[in-house]
Amino acid sequence: MKITVKIKPGSSREKVEKAGEADYSVRVTARPVDGKANEAAIKALAGYFGVSRSKVTLVRGHTSKIKIFEIGC
Repeated sequence: MKITVKIKPGSSREKVEKAGEADYSVRVTARPVDGKANEAAIKALAGYFGVSRSKVTLVRGHTSKIKIFEIGC
């Protein structure tokens, strides 16, 4: 399943919120330096969907706040 995620780095706490059918908002404490915010988002999404981190793949938007992730089963 592919989902659209809006990342909010530098937040005070980590949280995943559903914003629409396949749209999510992810708040992460990591700053967007050296891909740390992307890694934190992958970890948060894996926990939210109950899958391992290897099943969450960043497809598009490596340097953008709006990203496309693929969640495997």
